[in-house]
Amino acid sequence: MPPSVEDRLQDILRTTAKIEALLAGLTLDQFADDELLRMAIERYLEIICEASRRLPEAIKLDAPDINWQGMIDFGNILRHAYRSTEAEAVWNIIHNHLPPLKSFVERRMATSGG
Repeated sequence: MPPSVEDRLQDILRTTAKIEALLAGLTLDQFADDELLRMAIERYLEIICEASRRLPEAIKLDAPDINWQGMIDFGNILRHAYRSTEAEAVWNIIHNHLPPLKSFVERRMATSGG
C-alpha cells in the first residue's frame, strides 16, 4: 500500500528534525567542509522533496507561499546533477525554504489530527 498523505507529511517533519539536529550549532563553512554530513543532508532533502512531490495538489494549494515546483526541481538536481550541488545552495534551502514548509506541515497535521 502506498504511503498516505499523513505518512508523507510525517516523513517531512521527521526528516526536517533530523536535518535540524545534524546542523545545530554549525556554520556554513563547517557544513561545506564535512562531505559525509553534506551527503546525509542531501539525502534527507531528497526524501523531503519526494514526499512533497507526492502530496495532492489540493494540499499544495493551501500553501501558495511554498515553492513546490522548486522543491521538485531541487530533488531532481540532488538525484541527477549531484556533482554540481553547491554547499551554499543546500544551506540556503535548509535555512530559507525548510522553515516555512515545516510550519505548514505542522499546522496541517494539527488541523487534521495527525
